[in-house]
Amino acid sequence: MPVTNPGKTTSRFPVPGSRYVAAAALMVSTLSGPTTSAAQPGSDDPESVGFYGFNDEIPEVLTTTRLRQPKTRVPGTTTVIEGEMIRDLGIMSLVEVFRLVPGMVVAEVGSNTPVTTYHGTVHYEQRRMQVLVDGRTAHRATLSDMDWQSMPVPLEIIERIEVSRGPNSAAYGINAFLGTINIITRNPADTSGTEIRVVRGSRDYLRTFASVGDVSESYDWRLAYEKRKFGGFDYQLEEGERTPFHNGHDFNIFNYDSRLKVSSGFNADIRIGVVDGINEEDIYKNGELGATGNPDIDVRDYYLQTQLNFETSESHFFHVQVSFENYDRRQRWPISVPESAIDCLANNILVFHRPNRSVCFQPGGTPLLADINADSEDSRLELELQDTYFFNNDLKLVSGAGFRKDTYRSETFFNGRGNNYQSRLFGNLEYTPITWLTLNGGGNWERTTTTDEGYFSPRVAANFTLGTNHAIRFVYSKAVRTPDGFEQNPDYGFTLRNVEPGKYSAYEGYRVESTAVWQHPNLVTLGRHLEEERITSREISYFGLFPMEQGQVSLEVRLFKDELRDMISGVIQFDDWSIDNNVDLDQKGVEVEAALEYPGTTFRASYGYLDQDGWYTGAEIYNDDGSINDHEKQYNVELLGRLSVRHSGSLALIRDLPFGLKGSTAYYWADKFRNSRFERIDFRLAKRFFQPRYSAEVALTMQHYINNTPDLSSDNNIEDQNQFFLEAGVRF
Repeated sequence: MPVTNPGKTTSRFPVPGSRYVAAAALMVSTLSGPTTSAAQPGSDDPESVGFYGFNDEIPEVLTTTRLRQPKTRVPGTTTVIEGEMIRDLGIMSLVEVFRLVPGMVVAEVGSNTPVTTYHGTVHYEQRRMQVLVDGRTAHRATLSDMDWQSMPVPLEIIERIEVSRGPNSAAYGINAFLGTINIITRNPADTSGTEIRVVRGSRDYLRTFASVGDVSESYDWRLAYEKRKFGGFDYQLEEGERTPFHNGHDFNIFNYDSRLKVSSGFNADIRIGVVDGINEEDIYKNGELGATGNPDIDVRDYYLQTQLNFETSESHFFHVQVSFENYDRRQRWPISVPESAIDCLANNILVFHRPNRSVCFQPGGTPLLADINADSEDSRLELELQDTYFFNNDLKLVSGAGFRKDTYRSETFFNGRGNNYQSRLFGNLEYTPITWLTLNGGGNWERTTTTDEGYFSPRVAANFTLGTNHAIRFVYSKAVRTPDGFEQNPDYGFTLRNVEPGKYSAYEGYRVESTAVWQHPNLVTLGRHLEEERITSREISYFGLFPMEQGQVSLEVRLFKDELRDMISGVIQFDDWSIDNNVDLDQKGVEVEAALEYPGTTFRASYGYLDQDGWYTGAEIYNDDGSINDHEKQYNVELLGRLSVRHSGSLALIRDLPFGLKGSTAYYWADKFRNSRFERIDFRLAKRFFQPRYSAEVALTMQHYINNTPDLSSDNNIEDQNQFFLEAGVRF
């Protein structure tokens, strides 16, 4: 059916002409005086009213406690990024959205693997923030990391992203150690019809999106497809020489979202998704055991989710959610091992142990050729029951229970198959005894088999309301994060397949254990039992809304002091496994988020300041000669804080312009990653066309990297500091 809601249309494509002229025109136009545009028709979907909807008078959030609350009552600071803003700013990948969140940074590690974290403390995988998509846990089950490149969430279907900043284990359990990211997708009823979009740009960027859907009295649905391709960084430095960097990706993503309306008080959400594609890994970055080919990852993921929503009365809601996710990664590559190293293996000599390097890597002889793999498949079955009851407008309770089963299968990482289990009980009570005071108290009790212990994460808060639109919050919370299955119970080794030549046939099926290649045996902690990480957080924050005659100003300020104890730091690699509960951190700082909105114009600013102190608390570390290794202690402290930047923030401006144009500009910075400062300014100019039976858009986006110094790694290099993207789309 035709869609006549231009306010929902965000399609894009190429604009002819000079790219520099277009960028200059956008700068001039965005700095010109404000323009007023007529309000576009919107969607007043009755399904959006009530427990699952949001109120525009005072901003509301759902993520922090699982209760729909206005920001004057919510027990903690929560950032809301609207999907329309994401699309208007020309953001090209999901992970880039989090540059808009105070205190969060985005960077790339390894072979262009994007990571994002709140207040740093990211490890090689991102284990300390809970990530949800429509209430479904989205991080990988056993390795507990986030693969943002293959996330099955096209930008076009995002309704809003809520980021609860600060420990949120009281609501979501052990992975919400530093906070929660909740990605809420658009209701299929809001995207009915057909939409097609194509985006092409620098570094072989290509994104194609297409969706089709329909609405009826009893069933709304949407089928979406996205092609996501990117070339990554242009080059790396290998032994001081510029070398091509094999670090791109190419994914095909399918999503099916639907809502079945059985009766006025009962509906069911059904969601299905499939991801298929290649994530490139560079031989110099990720090749193990003398790799002779790039160890690319073949991604084959899927998920199934059903949520049954019940509304027994105007004051009582509950849902039952069941989801199953499967992450299947095939990573295989050829290797060549010198004959001298094979002799070392046969005699149980540590191949990479420094004193043996000269012995085990002699030139000459016949090398062993073989194939090895780092294949892994892990799945998550999750069941959740949540009940929400409004005793009255001043007393509200959300409570529930959950169960999760994680299954892992990997010859390389676990030498077989196994399971981990989690069970939890959670609740939050909101009470407003007098009009100017709201109290929140909640917690989560959880038990996990990775440590065979139970943990309780509490949170209490008092919100003092000053007038109708202002509030001061005082929040105290505690949280834990337990080690995941790979941290706690690895069995790491590569099995040789297709061994050549025949003289090495005895090594067919031979498993090279990590014990054979440790560079520093005295630092290895493999097999050591890990305990939970702990955080105690204190927050004082302010939220204020200042209405104007034709718009409004919002301001949110957060002051925090966090104590992080028994943090797990160190290295997780085949030849160097040194993680342990060995670092404590104290963090304090301030974060500011402000927005000015009036007809045709949105201006948004964010800033985060972080002061961090860390110290080593683990077991004594010794050098090979028996002396204390102070350098390794400091390395563990610095490794945990490598993404903890002192200053970070963003500025964004979106404006309606004459002649049906819409322009935006955004500035992002983070100071600093090790010795580099990230700075980028984006410009976007779009032209929209509205017709009775269709709407369309064409746009040009430019990203200008202000610094030519690569951030975080000297290998993260691009040839041109100006990146360009052409967009076009149509919706029927």
